[in-house]
Amino acid sequence: MTILASDARDEDPPLDCLIIGGGPARLTAAIYLARFRLSIRIVDAGRSRASLIPLTHNHAGFPGGITGPDLLARMRAQAGEFGVNVVSGAIESLARAKAGFMAKSGSRRWRARSVLLATGVVNNRPPMALDIHDIALRRGLLRYCPICDGYEVTDKRIAVIGTQTHGHNEALFLRMYSRDVTLVAPAGDHALSDIERQRLVDARVVLKDGPCEPLVIEGDQIIVPVPGGKARFDTVYPALGSAIRSELATTLGAKATDEGCLVVDRHQRTTIAGLYAAGDVTKGLDQISHAMGEAGVAATTIRNDLATIAPLLR
Repeated sequence: MTILASDARDEDPPLDCLIIGGGPARLTAAIYLARFRLSIRIVDAGRSRASLIPLTHNHAGFPGGITGPDLLARMRAQAGEFGVNVVSGAIESLARAKAGFMAKSGSRRWRARSVLLATGVVNNRPPMALDIHDIALRRGLLRYCPICDGYEVTDKRIAVIGTQTHGHNEALFLRMYSRDVTLVAPAGDHALSDIERQRLVDARVVLKDGPCEPLVIEGDQIIVPVPGGKARFDTVYPALGSAIRSELATTLGAKATDEGCLVVDRHQRTTIAGLYAAGDVTKGLDQISHAMGEAGVAATTIRNDLATIAPLLR
């Protein structure tokens, strides 16, 4: 169920928990918290990486696979069975308040005793037109998660766009699925250590220097422009890193890694009391199943922590 801004009023008591995010982690937490009979609200900016998944065969329980949008729709429907409310919007600021926290989105604001951040990350995209990017993604010509779908490109001609340790690791990971893997530097020469370069050579990974833009589609292949011509591949994996959406927490002083992932304890508590995090915004395996597991732990911890402050009675 989606609610309008007018449903949130200053005279209302603070929520037990405000969930910020739009993916499987926040929906899992919402199902738990709603069934714990806590007052919750989800604010969703609508930018979940899961919504970009054309088809995954890596999520247990779905023989034949499931699309990202279908998975999210099913989870929203399940959360809706327990009265979970979703507000469309992006939280622009989060501050400490007497009751716990105050979150703002434009003219809207919410008070909450606790906050769960499930804001995820944003993949850095390769150089290509947005419409071509989305078409390539739907057709499997462009893929972002070799753990999720490396199996799907077995024996295909694969390119990895990246360099340094990230590109090196991704190319070697995909090498176990195909003998035809090429690592393309996104700009200029590769920046590899001697050891990394030798490992790639030993694994018979082809190295091509960039620049490699823009990527285009021709027929059933994706084209990577390289100096001296065009390289054709069945699929391309960008290994260009990502931006972690942790600013709301770090602005409050929450501890994060150098990359920006929030540091949490084994119960998903950040270093700010009352602030929790789950999913890709934390340090861990960027997988739906892992994010959902963290969300279940976080939701149970939130319930138990709130109960230590005052008994949760009905």
